[in-house]
Amino acid sequence: MSDVELVDYGGGNLASLQRCLHRLDVSYALVDAEHLPSGERPLVLPGVGAFGAVMDALNRGGLSARVCEQIRAGTPFLGICVGLQVLLDSSEESPAARGLGIIPGSVIRYQAPKVPQIGWNEVCSAQDSGFVYFVNSYYAVPIDPAVVWYEADYFGSFCAALRKDNVCAFQFHPEKSGPFGQSLLRRWFEEVA
Repeated sequence: MSDVELVDYGGGNLASLQRCLHRLDVSYALVDAEHLPSGERPLVLPGVGAFGAVMDALNRGGLSARVCEQIRAGTPFLGICVGLQVLLDSSEESPAARGLGIIPGSVIRYQAPKVPQIGWNEVCSAQDSGFVYFVNSYYAVPIDPAVVWYEADYFGSFCAALRKDNVCAFQFHPEKSGPFGQSLLRRWFEEVA
């Protein structure tokens, strides 16, 4: 399998994803504002936290600009959790923050009796379905519904994963989602190898 560059912006679920990569026998190199992505290997952006804080961290040292440059040049990209959300233009969570703008759209808060959504939920696509682990209060609403890859239901249908050209992103945590989640990661790594 291909090795990847794993974005370390100083927060998020980096350790759990590193453990998963070890289980899948995928090698990785950490990249950050001091060691910018090379564009020679697929790029993975994991995330946990607030949209604005993550964008602030990515904007330091030009990391966000480099990530956008790599994506637009065709480098395969995988986003996880907030790593999906920052692909869009904006978020209700941090109205003053601008996202990467790779996928036109916005991120909105669930209108549900219990927020955040924490736990297992089924995701469905035209190809398959399975149960995965979520921890999120906000979800992506892309302008183009054709980029929605997986959907789930939490007091209404929502985008659980995006896919467009060289960009793939999961709102859920595949690295914490047992065999089905790991199979999604394995398939992506095999596709970009």
